[in-house]
Parts: sequence; structure tokens; C-alpha cells
Amino acid sequence: MQNEIRIGTDQVHKAGKSRTLKDHLIAYSFIAPNFIGFALFTLVPMIFAFVLAFVKWDGANPMEFTGLHNFIRLAQDTTFHKALWNTVVYTIGVVPLTMACALGLAILLNQKVFGRNTMRTIFFFPYVASLVAVAAVWNFIFSPTMGPVNNILHAITGVPLEELPRWAADKDWAMFTVVLFTVWKNMGYYMVIYLAGLQGVNPELYEAAELDGANAWKRFRNVTIPQLAPTTFFVLMILVINSFKVYDIFINLFAGADNQLNDATRVLVYQIYNTAFRSLDYGYASAMAIVLFLLVLGVTIVQFRGEKKYGQ
Repeated sequence: MQNEIRIGTDQVHKAGKSRTLKDHLIAYSFIAPNFIGFALFTLVPMIFAFVLAFVKWDGANPMEFTGLHNFIRLAQDTTFHKALWNTVVYTIGVVPLTMACALGLAILLNQKVFGRNTMRTIFFFPYVASLVAVAAVWNFIFSPTMGPVNNILHAITGVPLEELPRWAADKDWAMFTVVLFTVWKNMGYYMVIYLAGLQGVNPELYEAAELDGANAWKRFRNVTIPQLAPTTFFVLMILVINSFKVYDIFINLFAGADNQLNDATRVLVYQIYNTAFRSLDYGYASAMAIVLFLLVLGVTIVQFRGEKKYGQ
């Protein structure tokens, strides 16, 4: 009798293990395609980039181990310093302006105003529109001689066209132009994020503040801003990371005109691209990529700590 019970128990255990193994295989079969793609196109290139950062290689001749030579070059490379500085300036300009415009639009379009849904769509449209197309339209609008912006300014102020800003064609105005373009294109996306955050705020908090005699500004400062703190922190971190990694906006808006603009629009990722695929110095470009990786990693660590703080 005991042997039969033992045999029955063993069969149940074997059936349970078989079922568990089958469940695991099914789960791994769903995960495998995504993991294989991540390994082939992200993980392996990242590891290879770390290796290349310590070698000299042009893609044709054998690799030559150079140790920290590439990083020493970075410390002395004024072009890299300029690209890094341009990236920082771009980030400082884009992040606060985008956050302010997105939050302002979200607060406005969270009210019961006429055409609210249409306005949301209009402000969100530049984000989903083709970057190549909107960059071409933007360059036409801000053309120094034919663009409507300068012609309107000329008609209003009477200043000759030659003395008005040349926008994307001027090294002194190029960064300002690309910051405006980035804010205009992306603020609709972050507006949607802020709208989601606003709709999650408890209306009773506003009612209580209004009963206490708080005006609109005090309700905004003491209710809206604290309740949107996690959303604001998320938007801040995403904006900073995306600003450090920017490439496509510059290449489409200026079409490689960084030399004519005295490198005023050369950013870090664009410098990495030029070094790797035009100068064919893959080791040096990988060292730049490692510096960018460390910068983004630092911002990400701050983000995780902030999320942990707000989650408590």
C-alpha cells in the first residue's frame, strides 16, 4: 500500500515537473525573439564598442591595442570639446523650454475649452510628422531672404533683410533656431504625458484649496505642481537623455553644414558618426561613444533614484 502511494506521488511530481517545464518553454519561446534581437543589435554591438575604445582600427587593417590612448586624445581634442559643449548648450536650452510649453499646453487643454480635442491633435501632430518634411518646411519658413518670418519682421520693423537674423544659416543663431525647432516638434508629446498626469490629480484637492480661499496661482503652486512631481521628473529625465543623444534633428535641419557654421551645430553623436564613418577611426569613435554612454548612465541613475524617492 505504501509502495503504491509512493509510486502515485512520484507520478504526480513527474507530471508537475513536466507541466512546469512546458510552461517555461512556452514562456521562453515568447521572450526569445525579442531577446535574440536585443542581443544581436544592442548587446553585442555595445560589448564590441567597449573593446574598440581601447584599440586603433580603421575597419580594414588588424586591430592595434592602444590602451587609454583614445581617451587621452579625447582630453586634448578641441573638436570633441566643442561638440560636447554644443550638446550641453542644446540640452540646457531644450529641456526647460519644452517642459514649460508642454505643461502650459496641458493645463490649458485640460480645461473645458472649445475645440479642445482638435487643439490637442494640432499640437501633437508635429511630433508624429516626418522629420525630413518638417525640417524642410522649417528651413523655408526661416529662410533669411525668402522666408515669411524675416519678411514679416521686415514689414513690421522696417529693418533691411540683410540685417535680420539668418537663423539656421548663421553660426550665432543656429543653436537658437534648432532649440526652437526641437521645442515646437516635441512639446506635443510631453503635453500628452502631462495631460495624463493632470487627469490623475484628485479633484477634491482643488475643491479643498478653493474652499480655503486659494486663488488660481496658489492652487497651481500648492496642488498641481506637487501632484505632478513624478510626471515632471520623468519628463525631465527623458528630455535630458534624448537631448544628449540628439542627432537626427541636426542632420536634417542643417544637412551637414557644420563646417560652414564653424562647428556651431556639431553635437556629440554627430561627431561620433563623422569620426567612425568618414574618418574611419572606429576606436576613437567608440571612446566618444563610451563617454556619451557614461553621461546617459549617470542621468539614468539619477532617474532611478528619483523614481524610488517618489515611489515611497
